[in-house]
Amino acid sequence: MDFIEIGILVSSFLVLLAIGTPIAYSIGISSLFTMLVSISTMPSITTLAQRMATALDSFALLAIPFFILAGQLMNRGGIAERLIDFAKVLVGRLPGGLAFVNILACMLFGAISGSAVAAASAIGGFMVNRMEKEGYSRSFSAAVNITSSTTGLIIPPSNILIIYSLASGGASIAALFVAGYLPGMLVGLFLMLVAGVWAYIRKYPVGEGIGLKMAVIKFLDALPSLLLLVIVIGGIVAGIFTATEASAIAVVYTLVLSMVVYRQVTIRNLPDIILETVKTTSIVMLLIGTSMGMSWVMSFENIPQDVSAALLSFSDNEFVILLIINLILLFVGVFMDMTPAVLIFTPIFLPIVTKMGMDPVHFGIVMVLNLCIGLCTPPVGSVLFVGCGIAGTSIEKVIKPLVPLFLTMIAALLLVTYFPEISLWLPRVFGL
Repeated sequence: MDFIEIGILVSSFLVLLAIGTPIAYSIGISSLFTMLVSISTMPSITTLAQRMATALDSFALLAIPFFILAGQLMNRGGIAERLIDFAKVLVGRLPGGLAFVNILACMLFGAISGSAVAAASAIGGFMVNRMEKEGYSRSFSAAVNITSSTTGLIIPPSNILIIYSLASGGASIAALFVAGYLPGMLVGLFLMLVAGVWAYIRKYPVGEGIGLKMAVIKFLDALPSLLLLVIVIGGIVAGIFTATEASAIAVVYTLVLSMVVYRQVTIRNLPDIILETVKTTSIVMLLIGTSMGMSWVMSFENIPQDVSAALLSFSDNEFVILLIINLILLFVGVFMDMTPAVLIFTPIFLPIVTKMGMDPVHFGIVMVLNLCIGLCTPPVGSVLFVGCGIAGTSIEKVIKPLVPLFLTMIAALLLVTYFPEISLWLPRVFGL
């Protein structure tokens, strides 16, 4: 390992982040600096440009703009309110019922939209005020909303699992999608347990009962939204279409649902929705391109091999190595956005865990679940900031109720890490 190049890569990246440079530019510029030391000027610029272009030349990545567009349509199409009503039918009568409704609605909306930020804003916009009227504190409502919104990144369809498939060199997207169900539901269940205990201690009220007739009406109203999960995942698992084709089908389905069935999106809304989709897609694609460029630089400098050798020389105990990897990823998630973290650290850690016999699909779920926790923590946690903004409260007030929920997510992470069947049982059942 050439420590001069490594020092330039790490120090330039940290300095750029410290002065407020956007993460994508920080990754690209630090990678270029490092290459300028190793190679001459023109080959460095040309090589980095080629690596960025090659990274984006992937059929699987076409799914990302389609799923983003579907998520934008869902966010404006009246789906969130219907999912909240459906969640109230299922769990509204339990102690701390509205907290359970918040969690379940975020899980459903996050899974359908594939976006934690969209779930936090859409569900939080309805639930925080409603929970406050029922006697819940805004800080507790925001904490529940923030943590549960991240489950949509584990429960498919999920853009970040597609990105992990790209970074891993070919892990099955279908297997990753199916593998995310049980871990995502486990996190949601753990969050409900903590929220229920907190609600019991604070003596928060129980939700009102809903008659059978009204329950059926609410279910039928939400059914078209819920069917999207069945159509997308069912089609992929059955081999009817690929994940990329499924994303296009999701757009058509949500467009019809939002414009024809629920009638809350009009033709006049479409230009704004498409423009927002293009902006989000551009940011994601730039992150992917620059992150893959940095991954190549690290590979050129033999960083993955050196890190692997260092970890394996430190201990040959699989429990210890996985714990160290999780601690590193938890630290990384605090300071780095999920997309570049997956693209940069997958090539570093995947060879280590595969040497130990860990399935790449299992590691993908562990990595994504780990980095979801970082979305709830300052200074970079996007879901934390969105959730606090929607709730009209401060991070300082949210921290107290957030800590037990945060620790619960870590407990779920450790269970998923050390019990592979939680992730791998469903893919094996479906033969993926």
